[in-house]
Amino acid sequence: MVKQSIDVDSPVRSVYNQWTQFEEFPRFMEGVEEVRQVDDRHCHWRTSIGGVKREFDTEIADQLPDERIAWRTVGGDTDQRGVVTFQRLDETHTRVSLAMDVETQGVTEKAGAALGILDRRVKGDLKRFKGYMEERGQESGGWRGRIAPSGDMTPDPMDTDDTRFS
Repeated sequence: MVKQSIDVDSPVRSVYNQWTQFEEFPRFMEGVEEVRQVDDRHCHWRTSIGGVKREFDTEIADQLPDERIAWRTVGGDTDQRGVVTFQRLDETHTRVSLAMDVETQGVTEKAGAALGILDRRVKGDLKRFKGYMEERGQESGGWRGRIAPSGDMTPDPMDTDDTRFS
């Protein structure tokens, strides 16, 4: 289990909105070559980490605007699950906390996990997200819908802005 947090100098709504722009993850996540948004719940990922190329699909299991997004893999050659939470520190600062459980495969990945390489990668990704968010000054889009753990998707009643695919 990997757990990392970072404080971002942006309001929680903006930070959350930017995180929902999954197709922009390659801009700040090392080793992520492409994320394609399939629908509101599913993404297709292409990664290349330490020379190991992978393709897999993820499904959002729980999404509550400005609070959390939980996901799990549903296809491909990797097994992972995680949750990212957003905590309002004050009007212009947000704590982003990421917890991931990744099933390592093979000797190289197991050795890397034992050496803390995944922890450092996640920490670096969060630092790059912070820089990306703070340099932009605002989110590039956002999706404010609710995906309940049961799988029901309902819009956030406080928001009519649905620009996830913008």
